[in-house]
Amino acid sequence: MIQRAITQPYQPNPLLSYVYQRFFDHIQVDEAWVHTVREAAARGSVVYVLRNLSFLDFLALDHLTKRYGLPQIRVANDLGLWVLEPMGKGWLEALLPSGRGTIEEQLAHAIDSGGSAALFLKRPPTMLELAGRRTGHRRAMSDGDALIRALVGLQRERKQSILLVPQVFVWTKYPDTRGMGLIDAALGPREWPGKLRTLIQFVGNYRNAVMRAGEPLDLREYLEATAAETNGGSAAASDDAIVRRLVYALLRKVERERRAILGPAKKPSDRVREEVVRSPKLQATIRDLAGEGAKERFIVTARAHSMLRQLQAQPEPEVIQGFDIVLDHVVNRIYDGIEVDEGGLGRVREAAKHGTLVLLPSHKSHVDYLILSYVFHHANLQLPVIAAGENLSFFPLGPIFRRGGAFFIRRSFKGDRLYAAVVDAYIRRLIRDGYAIEFFLEGGRSRTGKLLPPKLGLLNMIVEAALSVPGKPVYFVPVSIGYERLVESGAYVRELSGGEKQKEDAVGLLKTTRVLRGRYGKLNLQFGTPISIDEALASVDLERTSVPSPAKRRALVTRLAHRVMAEINAVTAVTPGALVALALLTHPRRGMSQGELIEACRRYTAVLRSLDARISKALVRASGELRDEAIRDAAKLFVEAEIVSARVPGESASQAVRKRARIYTGPDVIYSVPDDKRLSLDLSKNIIVHYFVPRALIATALLVPAEGSTDKGGIDRATLEDRVRSLSRLFKYEFMFRADRSFEENFEQGLAEMIAAGELAMDGANVVFGAGHDEQDGREWIRTYASILRPFLESYRIAARGLGALLRGPMTSKELAKRTIVVGERMFLSGEIRHPEAISRPVLENAHLAFADQGYLLQSEGKLSLSESFATAETVRAIEGRVAYWCPEEMPL
Repeated sequence: MIQRAITQPYQPNPLLSYVYQRFFDHIQVDEAWVHTVREAAARGSVVYVLRNLSFLDFLALDHLTKRYGLPQIRVANDLGLWVLEPMGKGWLEALLPSGRGTIEEQLAHAIDSGGSAALFLKRPPTMLELAGRRTGHRRAMSDGDALIRALVGLQRERKQSILLVPQVFVWTKYPDTRGMGLIDAALGPREWPGKLRTLIQFVGNYRNAVMRAGEPLDLREYLEATAAETNGGSAAASDDAIVRRLVYALLRKVERERRAILGPAKKPSDRVREEVVRSPKLQATIRDLAGEGAKERFIVTARAHSMLRQLQAQPEPEVIQGFDIVLDHVVNRIYDGIEVDEGGLGRVREAAKHGTLVLLPSHKSHVDYLILSYVFHHANLQLPVIAAGENLSFFPLGPIFRRGGAFFIRRSFKGDRLYAAVVDAYIRRLIRDGYAIEFFLEGGRSRTGKLLPPKLGLLNMIVEAALSVPGKPVYFVPVSIGYERLVESGAYVRELSGGEKQKEDAVGLLKTTRVLRGRYGKLNLQFGTPISIDEALASVDLERTSVPSPAKRRALVTRLAHRVMAEINAVTAVTPGALVALALLTHPRRGMSQGELIEACRRYTAVLRSLDARISKALVRASGELRDEAIRDAAKLFVEAEIVSARVPGESASQAVRKRARIYTGPDVIYSVPDDKRLSLDLSKNIIVHYFVPRALIATALLVPAEGSTDKGGIDRATLEDRVRSLSRLFKYEFMFRADRSFEENFEQGLAEMIAAGELAMDGANVVFGAGHDEQDGREWIRTYASILRPFLESYRIAARGLGALLRGPMTSKELAKRTIVVGERMFLSGEIRHPEAISRPVLENAHLAFADQGYLLQSEGKLSLSESFATAETVRAIEGRVAYWCPEEMPL
């Protein structure tokens, strides 16, 4: 009886029970923790390991283990838990001749009884010890070593494993700080808070407290793995080494969990600038620019400090919390929620525990700057510092963004060596300190909905910085941020139609009140697989320890950039809004009934599933069946925005009826897209257009009439491959093709997928229409795919005709595109082209790049001119004819 009383689960008295439920039920517990501990308990005995001695951590852990039915804590070290005993400190000693026994005996009893223990490895340092740190004196912090030694001895006596599960409670999201202020001296630093500071943090933030667990350490396996390494020495020395390494390993696991949430310790801004300016590479640049004169060096150094003040992020938790409150309101007001890829977020969390994150999201909206931090804040992940264009540093938002974590860089570093060196040194400091960095690989916002080609300047700096810190893992994380409808769609349409980009300023900020009156559907956040710097190096046959040549480094950065962009495309979610936009814009007739719209979306969804595209949870049921109501809601979203027209046959065209029809989505409604709204809807369609491009190229090549075509409409496979190659070259700057495979491999895969789907078939050496699927035969599927590519072909045809303006002399691509837009409007009004969305400035400018690549144009001093071979009106018409070849008049819409 007395033996059983040595250890037992702690039973809170009524007051503590109230405290538990009042406060600890708010703790955000990672579901993986519950699963991990249960798995560990099934394998052996669980011991919960915490970093620094804390009565609060014990109470919270005791409550959570009871709440989730996990192994109960029977003993904890150095806490003075007699206060929890029902009769005070001396009652057990009065009953037991030897009291409770040593802590080691209690630990053994707890494990043998099927219970658990809470093991605190360290105790918070005293004020004198903290002061000693500043003067270089440190104490040997080994408070938990005796218990680790006892656990090692217990494990050697048992066959069943003892599993050490690291735990961490984060009571405040304020990061640790470097240096000691008055508050730190009085209350202890955030990293090692005293009792009063712990209580203040708990009371002020208990609703947002976080509990995380590291990967369990199997003590039996650990001892077996280290046995060979410690042979040859004395048993005592061997045990000392094991204990030291084990404590270090456990502390490192706990610290990883804390850093993944809080990020690195915060330094004063002036200290950061001093560290950046003192970096050897920047100092070499300063010496090179200033020469040997002390005065000149002082002036150049002062310029570097000034640049850093304009550049530097200065994140402040209070401002970040304010952003969170505002975004809560805005997101709930204009969006129907955020759909987050939880599996991908878990992979990002794991990467954050082991290294530095470089987050590379797609960039279609100014909302992108905020939404990833918003999601990370609610997921209890370290918030990134964000590279923003210098155009966003305007007052009053600039200072606020800076304190929210933004750092501002120029669009171009050309001609300013010092500025480039300052940015490079700042990036290196961020990587070394362990800050997560977010920037947009596309450089600027895409105005078309498609990804832009990657800009390599900042990525090159980050790769160099990662290579300069060999011991620090760096992970590049592709992120797709998807929208059903963009808040900037109106401004984008003006720019696409030839208007000038408006400068961001306070006046533009006031106009955002209009945004709050609209609805924009769901946001969607998807994560690609994190790519480690070592994995990127291996892709170009390099190792972390080697110094790559300039050519190899360029190859590394280029390969990494294109892999990230391909991954973003691959994980982009198919949303109801994007699907409805695609169906409406590819429909061959003026109007589309609701039934036709739903069926078209169902067919497209089947194709996307076969391509392993990620499908939004809002679009399909758990069974995978399309949700008809999702299509109706998306259509209503566009109708309310007056992008899509909804009419009911038989009703009068009075104003009242038209007003009601805009929000009516009954089964008898007919949807149509007004000509002046197609470009706006095109922004939503283009978010997922990349999934269909390989099939659209094959379909377009197949439908062009040719000599020797069969009755079944087929052509020779080799001819088809040549045609698709020509189209791929034409759209080299329009679409992103897989860079890790050759054209032949891409073509073979696309053709094989279409044959497997029944859309195409082989008739000897000829490719012919297949039997089809989903209630459409092969011919209908080929026409459907070709209709997706048709607007781009028409745009390139417009661009070709617009080259006639160059007969009068060279001009910039921007000037040429503006003139060509007028040409395109004339072609649409006269019926030469069918799609008004083809009149798009970015697509016209991509066509200019393709024409230069094919030898039609020359580029010199920022201007375009016709090459000598194509500098006549007749040859310009020939260029247009080459493009028009791919979209003959009889080709279906």
